[in-house]
Amino acid sequence: MNLIIKAFLFFAVFLSTKISAQVAPFVDFSGYLNTFYKGNIRTLELQRVNSFSAGDNILVYIDNRENFKVFNGEKTEQITVQQVKFQHSDNIVAWQIGSFLYGYENGNKKTLCANTGDFIVKDSFIVFQDTRFKTINVWYKNEIIHLMQQTGDMTMPEAIGENIIGFKDNGDVYRIFWRGKFYEIGGNAYQMEMNAGTDVISFNNTVTKNFTVFEKGEFYDVENAFMKKYKSGRGFVIYEDQIGNLWKFQNGDKFNVSDFNSGLWEVVDDSFIWNENNLLFTLENNVKTQIINYIPSDYMLKNGMFSYRNNLGGVSIFYKGKNTLLTNQTESKYTIYGNNVLVELFNKSFLYYSDGEIIHN
Repeated sequence: MNLIIKAFLFFAVFLSTKISAQVAPFVDFSGYLNTFYKGNIRTLELQRVNSFSAGDNILVYIDNRENFKVFNGEKTEQITVQQVKFQHSDNIVAWQIGSFLYGYENGNKKTLCANTGDFIVKDSFIVFQDTRFKTINVWYKNEIIHLMQQTGDMTMPEAIGENIIGFKDNGDVYRIFWRGKFYEIGGNAYQMEMNAGTDVISFNNTVTKNFTVFEKGEFYDVENAFMKKYKSGRGFVIYEDQIGNLWKFQNGDKFNVSDFNSGLWEVVDDSFIWNENNLLFTLENNVKTQIINYIPSDYMLKNGMFSYRNNLGGVSIFYKGKNTLLTNQTESKYTIYGNNVLVELFNKSFLYYSDGEIIHN
């Protein structure tokens, strides 16, 4: 491969990483709705909106005329002028008008149900109740898939992750739905407490009396006793045994994280933090790494980023093994979008951290 082709491929990879579709909305001092997108500020509305909410790749808002709109990173689309009840994830929007439920993903809109009960929106699908037929269904890859039919009072599945569902059917058989397929755990009248993430579900298995992890189509009996606490992330599980030791399970293997009995630990997406004697740690490539030497008063975890209130009252982040100070202005508000952080300062100005660069509006 010659140098010109290599250089082109490097640039293409860099460009695709740099312009990943992510939004970071804010209302400035003029009342305009803006978003940081692809390193620039883009104005979406010149009149104050009634409300807005966003995930990594999608922004939904009600404008000043009560119109319900979606900005997908490239364009704004007016969905309806009617009053709606809505939810969204990082990628998908669902809204309800009366008993009708609708979904939006990648620019595609679809009517999902005419007799809707509860519904939940995750990164890869929408789970909803059809109260006419008393069924639980999932909208996945633009297809409506029937999970089960219920006979008594309708309830939602026991565990709903970003792309995986754990539930018990009418025959008291526990099943898992993952990437369009069903996997059977087994029948048991006892309740299982399941925790779902992305591609993994962890649970104290009342069928085998083990602590079990479902990972990428396989069941693993990880421990031969029930665990005290467990949380599923993006492709991994952290669990605490009965004497307070922390363990990580991933790709079919487990290893000990801490013997400290920390008490404070948290898992969100790719992020995992824990406390040892007021020192805060994470794993960087499965290596124990200290973040800071105190417990912050507030923090946010998402997508491998840790944003927190520093000891001066400002905002800092820990990302890819490095602490970065964003501001020492106290009481600044912060939100993680994708691998970026949006900070609102006291004077209604904003700063945006993206790929090591801090941008001000």
